[in-house]
Amino acid sequence: LPDTVNLPVNISITLLHALHARWVEVLKHIQGDQWERTVIHPEHGKEMSLWFLLGMYAWHGRHHTAHIRNLRNRNHWG
Repeated sequence: LPDTVNLPVNISITLLHALHARWVEVLKHIQGDQWERTVIHPEHGKEMSLWFLLGMYAWHGRHHTAHIRNLRNRNHWG
């Protein structure tokens, strides 16, 4: 997309940092059995617990990090 060509990467990193700061604040205040509350995942259309969704999000972050590392290694960037 044009934004990836026309804007510096730090804008995306700043957005991600802000999103994660908000997530941390929300997650710190979820208590015990509240983790078992469920929602319908909009993409999958399945009922999932908050605990399960947190695991999915953690995996998703590691997945993207692996892509970045592979690109860095492939292009010999530091």
